[in-house]
Amino acid sequence: MAPDNPPPIFRAVATSTRPLFQLLRCINFAPRVHVQITEEGIRFAADHSRVMQGVAFLDKALFSSYSLKLPPADEGEASELPNFQISLASLLEVLQIFGAVDVAAKAQKAEQDPYRSNLRNYRADAFSNQTLGISGTCTLLYNEQGDPFKITIEESGVKTTAGLTTYVPELPEDIPFNREELSFKIIMPSRSLLDALAEISPTAPDKLTIIATKTPPFLSLAGTGDLGSSAVDFARGRDLLETFTVADRWSQTYKFDFVKNSTEAMRIANKISLRGDDQGVLSLQFMVEMDGGKRSFLDFRFVPYVSYDEDDDEDGRHVGFDED
Repeated sequence: MAPDNPPPIFRAVATSTRPLFQLLRCINFAPRVHVQITEEGIRFAADHSRVMQGVAFLDKALFSSYSLKLPPADEGEASELPNFQISLASLLEVLQIFGAVDVAAKAQKAEQDPYRSNLRNYRADAFSNQTLGISGTCTLLYNEQGDPFKITIEESGVKTTAGLTTYVPELPEDIPFNREELSFKIIMPSRSLLDALAEISPTAPDKLTIIATKTPPFLSLAGTGDLGSSAVDFARGRDLLETFTVADRWSQTYKFDFVKNSTEAMRIANKISLRGDDQGVLSLQFMVEMDGGKRSFLDFRFVPYVSYDEDDDEDGRHVGFDED
């Protein structure tokens, strides 16, 4: 006889909402995100017109408890992992109900400042206990396919539960990135790239050109717009460019506002891996270090201008740092 209340497909408990909020906020550029729950963690993926994609992977290590119990599959078939879409804005609003409110308000205020100050709004200790200031718990729950995705936040005896509507997944395929045909790979402090964009932004650029070469200046970022142009060159120093590999001169141009969408990740990350393939696709991978030696990763991919019609844009997996 089947139990009256079967166990939920997924249940996870976190001792703080802050790391979840901070990571997911980095990909808040699309109305909905695609959610896939796996044994290793939860993958949130956002897509913008097939020319920009961002992925935040919440590793199971971020949670004090993590349970995924898939329903039995038909004979000879593997159980299907939970897949659905939700409103990311709604999820972020729920996550900042209690202790994250003050910090989130400060971040929002910073965004209202000129773009330069916004870019330089460093939060190096974003994941420290002092910054978190949250003593409650956050429980994520998904009972069965088609059910709402529930978030329960409890602090000082006050409990709030929200159920977010889940939608049929409609995420397009990942922007293809050819790891076997890399044109360049650079690992550097995220703050260095953030500073470079802050230097370029006063000219209100429409486009950002990235050039990687074997000879000086090695890495160059140039912004162009109606107000003029500006550029930043990087020296090939160990402190600035930790890893530097260039197969041949590589130059591609991207929509500046798309790259700008990744600056929140630049602020909280420790390192960034920039890679470009032979088709011109740009990959930005961010490594975020947290308390206890834990790490999380954010991944962004961008399609260059030559690969899509700019007019079309008016309509509106967890990837780590590769060793090779």
